[in-house]
Amino acid sequence: MAQPRLRPDIDIESTAALSADFLLEGLRAAAEPTRLRLLALCARAELTVSDLMQIVGQSQPRVSRHLKLLCEAGLLVRVREGTWAYYRLAQTGPGAQLGETLTGLVPDADPLFALDAERLDAIKRGRAEAAAAYFRRNAAEWHKLRALHADPREVERKLLSLLPPDGIGDLLDIGTGTGRILDLYGPGVGHAMGIDQSREMLAVARVNLENRGLSNCAVRQADMYQLPLNGASVDAAILHMVLHYAERPGEVLAEAARVLRPGGRLLVVDFTPHKELDLLKEHAHRWPGFANEEITSWCSAAGLTVSTVDSLSGTPLTVGFWLAQKPPALQSIQGNRP
Repeated sequence: MAQPRLRPDIDIESTAALSADFLLEGLRAAAEPTRLRLLALCARAELTVSDLMQIVGQSQPRVSRHLKLLCEAGLLVRVREGTWAYYRLAQTGPGAQLGETLTGLVPDADPLFALDAERLDAIKRGRAEAAAAYFRRNAAEWHKLRALHADPREVERKLLSLLPPDGIGDLLDIGTGTGRILDLYGPGVGHAMGIDQSREMLAVARVNLENRGLSNCAVRQADMYQLPLNGASVDAAILHMVLHYAERPGEVLAEAARVLRPGGRLLVVDFTPHKELDLLKEHAHRWPGFANEEITSWCSAAGLTVSTVDSLSGTPLTVGFWLAQKPPALQSIQGNRP
């Protein structure tokens, strides 16, 4: 288990002010053998009730009841994904530090926890095999599409130069697919979330994040027109090769702008105008690329200002980059006046 540590996003003074009632409630929730096992398991991976039943060998009602108490205490979070629900250790809020501290104290050598870890590894291997099978079924089409535009490594280098991960506390990857953007940015940001509508893609992304040990990253099934976030809740958002699938790109950009904090940045990466109409017929693309004027106009309507436009040429597709920013808070602007 990870050693207990103070989370970088939790202020020490505010942590000291946590109520005794909250602390006692959290300790009571975890102070039961099965619940401590569940807490330790959810610190290592996002797991369903079915997964946890297999590992701890208990019935669905018992496991669900334990999970409910841990969620009510703020130690775990529950996220719906279609007909499934995934549980993981809280990443924010007052329960996050307590959960990390408690799981950091769990002895790896304890026979019961060691057996749980072995069973969890078996579930992860099953996930990895399923993800690999899905990737094999679709790899030929993905590689065919990649061959039409600039080297993906060059695209990623350009991404990192335009939107460096340093200083990004919360990142949102809209249309995360296999989670490559989370893999790229995860080591350098505070927290990152990827959303996608495809459960198959999300399964691949989860395996990739687990293999990289990126516990600060999570994926969720969600619609890019209705992001599962409060307004002004992320520092940066990325739309990487997603917008050409949208029926209403302007609405996607407006929804991304909604969740950006004042001063937050949105990076759109997509094709510039092209004549490869087979992409519309065979790959469900809705748009044959975007002109600078289109992206700039949609961003402006969403309250964003495009500050940087760049591109990487390929054969026959060119990849465009548009970096936009939400205006800083009025208070911050006034505070800088002499």
